[in-house]
Amino acid sequence: MNRINPAKLYKSKWTAVKPMNREKHFLVTDVEFEEDGTVLFCLLEAVISKTEYPIDWTELKNDQKWLQGWK
Repeated sequence: MNRINPAKLYKSKWTAVKPMNREKHFLVTDVEFEEDGTVLFCLLEAVISKTEYPIDWTELKNDQKWLQGWK
């Protein structure tokens, strides 16, 4: 289980364990918060193709799908 602080999501780097559309490395480019600090929206951008994917930020906690950093 990856430990994630929602306040530090922006500009964090992630590696997909199973590449999505032959894309493996991603960067969090947008995070929107509610007034109480909960995450409303998280956007991942593929490093090579610049394709953006909305994602539920809690999926990043699953170390079977995501690794922190670029590996």
